[in-house]
Amino acid sequence: MTEWKNGVAKIIIPTPFAVGDVNIYVIKGEVLTLVDVGPKTDEAWQAVTDQLKELGLRTSDIDQVVLTHHHPDHAGLLDYFPASLPVYGHPLNNRWLSPTEHFLAENDQFFIKAFQEFGIPKDYWRLAGAIKKDLKYSCNRLLTGFLVEGDTPIGLSDWQVIETPGHAQSHIGLYREKDHCYIGGDHLIAHVSPNPILEPPISGELDRPKPLLQYIASLKKLLEIPMSLVYSGHGEEILHKNELIHKRLSQQHERSEKVKKMLEKEPLTIFEACQLLFPKVYERQLSLTMSETVGQFDYLMAQGAIVSTNENGVWRYTTK
Repeated sequence: MTEWKNGVAKIIIPTPFAVGDVNIYVIKGEVLTLVDVGPKTDEAWQAVTDQLKELGLRTSDIDQVVLTHHHPDHAGLLDYFPASLPVYGHPLNNRWLSPTEHFLAENDQFFIKAFQEFGIPKDYWRLAGAIKKDLKYSCNRLLTGFLVEGDTPIGLSDWQVIETPGHAQSHIGLYREKDHCYIGGDHLIAHVSPNPILEPPISGELDRPKPLLQYIASLKKLLEIPMSLVYSGHGEEILHKNELIHKRLSQQHERSEKVKKMLEKEPLTIFEACQLLFPKVYERQLSLTMSETVGQFDYLMAQGAIVSTNENGVWRYTTK
């Protein structure tokens, strides 16, 4: 049964993705706000409609939407809402929420170049554009307004925006200081460590983002903020946030040590390491496994633990 708890209600939405159900939230503020919406499917719309009804609400009662990030399982259902409904989020949502042909071409070019540098054979380069497959569950609209670090959203005077890039460049959370409640999107998930997903450079920049390093910095940032309850984008609520963060940081260190030991035995490309780390799924889930593997190399490079050499456009790594 969907119910209110201190002005927040959780709605659980089915998705067509391996991650399973996604959580979205209704907030009673000065205006009725939906935080995330779910993927663009009839099943998701039915779930939203039914669970709002349990709260005595209709979809037409929603005054605005705030997005924690742009991924289709959180943003796609916007297309089922009226075009006049205000939608707010980080500025970096827009390139994904309403992708232009130019951006999609840039995205393909970025991944083809990256695949070459990672040592991925040409047979796999067709997967560089695989993102388009997931975009069918996304929306096509632009944000009404932007939310960045420290902002108070319109109609949510008790809540403040915290930027937490890593899982997505567009990622934010909403924090209510009076009771230390936090709606955190996919930044913290109780049962699994979120994948820091590789994205093309932000417009005007040459270097790609390093999502795992961002994710770790965002985790450490949250350590300093008191939170008694974290509403997550997937799974159960989190009551002991710092304990989970320390667990995630420890797991990350252990993963990087595993990769470092691999590189002590022989120099490897990122693709070769990906095959060793994910032998059963790397081919089926290349984008996710490559994002994870690239993150480990970024982490070890930042620690000064490994060095790289370029061999005909392919980067190979070894320990110092």
